[in-house]
Amino acid sequence: MTELQKRILSSLVLVPIVLFCLWSGGWVYRALVLLVMIGLVWEGESLLGQRMKTLRGVLLMLWPLCAGLIAIKGQWLAVASLVGASLLFGLPTCGPVLVSIFGGIALLWLRSRPEGLYETLFVIFAVIASDSCAYATGRLIGGPKLAPAISPGKTISGSIGGIIGAVVMGGVIAHAAGAGWSVSACLMGGILAIAAQCGDLMESAFKRRLGVKDSGKLIPGHGGLLDRLDALLLAAPIAALCALCSGQAAFWTLF
Repeated sequence: MTELQKRILSSLVLVPIVLFCLWSGGWVYRALVLLVMIGLVWEGESLLGQRMKTLRGVLLMLWPLCAGLIAIKGQWLAVASLVGASLLFGLPTCGPVLVSIFGGIALLWLRSRPEGLYETLFVIFAVIASDSCAYATGRLIGGPKLAPAISPGKTISGSIGGIIGAVVMGGVIAHAAGAGWSVSACLMGGILAIAAQCGDLMESAFKRRLGVKDSGKLIPGHGGLLDRLDALLLAAPIAALCALCSGQAAFWTLF
């Protein structure tokens, strides 16, 4: 089986599961996010040389799990305390823990809001549109590299194409949510695309520094969780921050 065939088969299995959990909400969705948070820590800390089948490894995985469970109960001060406590492990090794906590809690909180289903879909599909359109535009047009020292395959044209794709997707999701063709939603799609591309570049720099191609082998044809979720892990907290500023209204109405 080729890598492309593995990628397609993995997507056919995983995408319906994720969409079902997202649509169902409640503990089905929360369980998925919590499992992913634990998996991200396992993967990231393993790349940093941490043996996860040790007491320290178990504690590192318990940190995001506890943070997620506490966040579900709305105890944000306790979550902040856990984040602060994770810093005691040292900045070089607590990075995956913090990334997991911030990204996971953002996704949990967004789905719990009045417009949570559409807001979470907005973030996910804006990231997918950015990634897909960036890849297609880069292959079609090419041109100067975006960050050759970090990710030689990415081009400036691809980055622009990804932003345009997310802008269009933002308008589509807002329209599907009954908000009409919103300029604000299109703008928010572009902002999330920029955040997604920054998250992708950060993960590429992380892997390049460690001298690895993929963060893991969990998803056949796709690599690891960090490989697939790097863009979402930065875009989701940005969307959550915008949602916090927008109050009860959907976050894409902020502008």
